[in-house]
Amino acid sequence: MKILVAVKRVVDPYVKIRVKSDGTGVETQNIKMAMNPFDEIAVEEALRLREQQIATEVVVVSIGTDTSQETLRHALALGADRAILVRTEKKLESLNIAKILQQIVNDEQPQIVLMGKQTIDGDNNQTPQMLSALLDWPQATFASKIQCFDGHLQVTREIDGGLETIKVQLPAIVSTDLRLNEPRYASLPNIMKAKQKPLKSVDLESLGLTLKEHIEVLKVSAPATRSGGIKVDSVATLLDKLKHEAKVL
Repeated sequence: MKILVAVKRVVDPYVKIRVKSDGTGVETQNIKMAMNPFDEIAVEEALRLREQQIATEVVVVSIGTDTSQETLRHALALGADRAILVRTEKKLESLNIAKILQQIVNDEQPQIVLMGKQTIDGDNNQTPQMLSALLDWPQATFASKIQCFDGHLQVTREIDGGLETIKVQLPAIVSTDLRLNEPRYASLPNIMKAKQKPLKSVDLESLGLTLKEHIEVLKVSAPATRSGGIKVDSVATLLDKLKHEAKVL
């Protein structure tokens, strides 16, 4: 069984985000970048399935500039077998990303596609579902537990108010949630070995896809600064402010 894992290079989740002065996006120059945390969980789950001898090969794919090779090398250092970079300078929306991944899936023929449920930069939570529709494959989203049986997966999903367990036939798309696992750290020997693992780069134009822009970002702005709290000297004053100023009573 082959598993394909989609990963994305994003701003490190521990870095404070700054919006560009012209409001066109988030500042990324001289900012620490990292693999999207949900994608790292997807990589970890693929490696665990291989360690259980359920999968025989783990392939990671990313879409972006040449700098995304660093993210792919990190996935290879964690234990992935090989990597594919679809090289482009364009900022792509979810549907176009799904169409590109559809082409990669058709070429690679994996039995499972693992993806993070969303990226922390766009927070769209759309690509796994769109890819499932394009491929006409079953999907299991927000996975917190994955078990593989003969020809199908049993997936426990995080839903509002509880958990849902479903069965999907292979091949299938699975998007990962936070509680699925805890990603491992890359050891120094594995980081060195990753430099020798195959990383294939292909230009987006060579895939022969016709991609249209359906979404235009008009403006990006930082959230309003939260005002500081105040201290009150009595319960009566607190109740008065909640009633007349906050108007929550």
